[in-house]
Amino acid sequence: METSEYKGTIYHNTTCSTVSLRFFGEDGDSKRIKILGSWSFLRRRETKFTLTCPSSLGKLVLVEIEKVISPRSLWFVEKVVIQCPEDVTYTFPIYNWIEDDEVHWFREGTAMNNAGDQNLLARHARKRELSTRKKLYCWDLYKDGLPHCIKVDRVHTLPCEVRFSFTKEMEFDSSVIKGLAEINVTSFSVCKLNWSSFNSIESIQYHETTTSGYIRRHWKDDACFGAQFLNGVNPMLIRRCTCLPKNFPVTEDMVYAHGGVYLTEEMKKGNIFLCDYKILDGVSTNFINGKKQYLAAPLVLLHKTPDDELKPIAIQLKQTPSKDNPIFFPTDSEYDWLLAKTFVRSADFHDHELNVHLLRTHLLAEVFTVALLRNVSSVHPLYKLLMPHTRYTLQINILARQTLISPDGFFAKHAASGREGMFTILDRAMSSLTYSSLCLPDNIAERGMESVPNYYYRDDGLRLWEIIHSFVTGMLSCYYKSNKSIQEDEELQKWIQSICEHCPMSRHKGFPQSFGTMDELVKFVTMVIFTCSAQHAAVSNSQFDFGGWMPNTPCTLQLPPPTEKGKTTEETLLKTLPNVNSTANEMAILYILSNQSKDFVRLGTYPNDYFCEDAPLDVMRTFLDCLNNLHDKIEERNNLLGHKLQYGYLDPHKVENSISL
Repeated sequence: METSEYKGTIYHNTTCSTVSLRFFGEDGDSKRIKILGSWSFLRRRETKFTLTCPSSLGKLVLVEIEKVISPRSLWFVEKVVIQCPEDVTYTFPIYNWIEDDEVHWFREGTAMNNAGDQNLLARHARKRELSTRKKLYCWDLYKDGLPHCIKVDRVHTLPCEVRFSFTKEMEFDSSVIKGLAEINVTSFSVCKLNWSSFNSIESIQYHETTTSGYIRRHWKDDACFGAQFLNGVNPMLIRRCTCLPKNFPVTEDMVYAHGGVYLTEEMKKGNIFLCDYKILDGVSTNFINGKKQYLAAPLVLLHKTPDDELKPIAIQLKQTPSKDNPIFFPTDSEYDWLLAKTFVRSADFHDHELNVHLLRTHLLAEVFTVALLRNVSSVHPLYKLLMPHTRYTLQINILARQTLISPDGFFAKHAASGREGMFTILDRAMSSLTYSSLCLPDNIAERGMESVPNYYYRDDGLRLWEIIHSFVTGMLSCYYKSNKSIQEDEELQKWIQSICEHCPMSRHKGFPQSFGTMDELVKFVTMVIFTCSAQHAAVSNSQFDFGGWMPNTPCTLQLPPPTEKGKTTEETLLKTLPNVNSTANEMAILYILSNQSKDFVRLGTYPNDYFCEDAPLDVMRTFLDCLNNLHDKIEERNNLLGHKLQYGYLDPHKVENSISL
């Protein structure tokens, strides 16, 4: 009797469990085959097997896997590859831990959108998978008004498939203690005294990067202060100013007398820029070591000089004009001007960390991830496309809620806003969150920042956006041939509906409520990938570079904004800056959050073979080539900059695929 022989390989770590495999095809299913386990901690194996069937199974649809002995042991399966007698090879991407004795079904690797998946067994497997995932991944509310989050009691209750790897788990220590030790400031972390001099602050600069060293040497310079609005840790606030806000009464005479700038004329030329921290106005502030702290809500006017430098020309520290709210100018006394800039830098710390970094990358990425896991099956092209960009995001956000923004976390203990003020800022940030502000080309245009020179965040970011957009277009075009196929894809539509439902305000801020066209889908998926990779890299990897020298980015200030000029001294400034222990803890946090992990996966590299068809694999290779070309161009530009402040945070070789830190 003629039989059909199937030769397969399981790629997995070794396990003491015995497991059974069974294959289902369009023309039938196989008998179960048992594979004996053997124990060797974390060693990767390729186990080969042969399966004999009385007749061909036809096109393979799914594999059934079950642990039948020692079910409690963890078993990680990368993929199963099987060669059929018809000389066709099928790949079943799994990339999952199996820890129970349940029967698990995994689909063959050909991506299949919901509308095109017509096989009855396949559709049943699809529904079963999503039903299971909706029990594993549930929504929770951390704070009214904020994006919803994953519901877990503690990190270790997260499903294994979204947990840190063993390498990451062993490396990562979310406590400040590790950061304190690594930059040798442990002894400073319990000292509640003020700094006695700037030389004493320099005494803790044991760990210094090229950029943090530059900042330490140049932080007082107006050109360095201005450049950070373009290429520092928060390049998202600055906008071109064509008309002064009514609450910022800078006159032509003021700026001409204090800097020789013809304000009206320079505004017409597009050379005047504004940074407005109104989001911080009236925020209640913290008590640290029993002492009240202070946070300003400044307005900053900047001028692009003829030699293409961006320099501040006027600073008002409070939103409401009054006699006790003077406008500061570069020609004021050295310490009056420096203190005004210091209040701006402290305000920027809060806007950056809470609005630009926490909300607009971490919290939004969590919504994208949970919505994906609950609504999109693993065989769906969107799932395969986005899963690499969700790696570790859920766990890192849980750790952030437990350590950074918890009742006894960093913001509660060491930031001017404290925890109450933190939530006020986040609420206001949510109100200002729009879809266009997350889409870099739209955001740059809305802020009028298309042509300002030396804006490397914009230049590199727009190139990256274009490359990612082309990549997404190529990938999704493999699976959607018409707008109708998008409209009829139930899982795709449920994903965007879930995002809108669990991200307050998104229904009224330009976010799509459904996908009707390929253009709408491509733009949204581009935004998701950009947010989870490039945007996070830009606003996270730079933190220690610009905050490692504390006076440049103080997390709190101990004296109120000055109400008159001419009284500030170096001693006043030192008394205003954070005390020793807040400085040490800020440095430690920023160091931890800027450190690249040992198992870093850079943008455009996909270690897990989610896709197996030739067409998407070709698109992925083109994507990587484009990213490598951009890397070369950024390196070339930075080499030409020489000793000037360089910008490498959007170099694709330094951008991680996902928010993992």
